[in-house]
Amino acid sequence: MKRAAIVLLALLPLLNGCDAPWDDAGERTETAREFPPADRPVAPTVSTKWSTEEARDRVNEAEDVMDSADVRPNMTVADIGAGDGYYTVRLAQRVGAGGRVLAQDIIPEVIERLADRVARERLDNVSLKLGAVDDPRLPAASFDRVFMVHMYHEIGEPYAFLWRLRPALRKGGQVIVVDGDRPIAQHGTPFRLLVCEFEAVGYKLVSYDDKQHAGGYLARFVPDGQRPEADKITVCDNP
Repeated sequence: MKRAAIVLLALLPLLNGCDAPWDDAGERTETAREFPPADRPVAPTVSTKWSTEEARDRVNEAEDVMDSADVRPNMTVADIGAGDGYYTVRLAQRVGAGGRVLAQDIIPEVIERLADRVARERLDNVSLKLGAVDDPRLPAASFDRVFMVHMYHEIGEPYAFLWRLRPALRKGGQVIVVDGDRPIAQHGTPFRLLVCEFEAVGYKLVSYDDKQHAGGYLARFVPDGQRPEADKITVCDNP
């Protein structure tokens, strides 16, 4: 893919701006109001990476996480909160020319920088998407795996976000969360809270792996039963 085409793909959604769950008066935006607000804080985005790529590769982080998530050639995967592209690049290599990677973030400047990297490294199987804090904006029935690595604690509207994410999974598709089992104020997500929020919108946990070298745990979720109506979602207590 030509660099200009990649940059254009990255910038087209920016014409509509970066949606937030709160308006200037401190009220939740219309797109989020049908869902209950989470009874917990939201961690601020202080960096687009939690460690250097060199340090993460020294402990074989990405390869181990992708192995645990059973990522294979020719799959279609999404990297939500892609940041500087650590996982995007390695997922692109793993799925190969027959696979696809959609790298998504909610910060326009991050998408622009990642577009430059994708073009520079000639990652022809990667496309870019600007998402929103209450909607990942992923195409329906498209993904074998959806990754959320060290970013779940930054989602401002988890019930709306996860509810709208579910239709993007193909049959057999999984959501992969890597995060730290610690308070959200310390840039982690308590594991019990994570499971509760996923279950509240119609997922079930299929596996848990300790991944201290990756900063915490790896949890895999799949759709389970019917999605509840937005006004029927039970809010989880923050431990």
